[in-house]
Amino acid sequence: MNPGFDLSGKIALVTGSSRGLGAAIAEGLMAAGARVLLHGRDAAALAKAAEGRAGVAGTLAFDVTDAAAVRAAFGFIEAEHGRLDILVSNAGIIARKPVLETSDESWQSVIDTNLTACFRLSREAARLMAPLGRGRIVVISSIMGILARPTVPSYVTAKAGLHGLVRALAVELGAHGITVNAIAPGFVPTDFTAGLHGDAAFNAMIAARTPLGRWGRAEELAGPAVFLASEAASYVTGHILTVDGGLTAAL
Repeated sequence: MNPGFDLSGKIALVTGSSRGLGAAIAEGLMAAGARVLLHGRDAAALAKAAEGRAGVAGTLAFDVTDAAAVRAAFGFIEAEHGRLDILVSNAGIIARKPVLETSDESWQSVIDTNLTACFRLSREAARLMAPLGRGRIVVISSIMGILARPTVPSYVTAKAGLHGLVRALAVELGAHGITVNAIAPGFVPTDFTAGLHGDAAFNAMIAARTPLGRWGRAEELAGPAVFLASEAASYVTGHILTVDGGLTAAL
């Protein structure tokens, strides 16, 4: 392995990592040598995800929208590990309804989970990173932060907000040696997109529009995450890295 990509000895937290994109990213960080704290809301699912994996540093079960629980989790990380080198903020939700049928409560739930929680996690991570003069924060966004589709107004807004948050944090935290970047995946089969992927017409439309001619795979997010978390990306900050098979480049 190129030594610039070696994460040996690094402590990482990946939120939403018991399954899906988060699990694939956690696996990639572990393969690069990091010790990863897995996160989710379901303690039993986390225990199953962690079973028999040498690179797992532990599990943390909490709701990212619960401010007190987030503070407690980072307090535990500091007490148990003394530091946090990498945060991958991946946990999120989606609500699919037309604008005219979207309630205030549904809107707020998505904004709280996908945007506000990411700010809170990043702030608490930076509190541990700043005294050390180094750190990596990687936010998992979406190409829906760049483009838009109908029936997901809160999701599109939250993801676009994440791109602004990444730039704001990068500008402020750079003085502390902390880089902040986002990965914006295209269409990848996950729990979020199961209905879309299972729709033959929609599946074919996305494949046809994507220059690489297919949907992505969860494991294809691991390499970009390792890059942004590593010394190889030491001069990269405030960047939105699209991993979408070229979809946003195509007309």
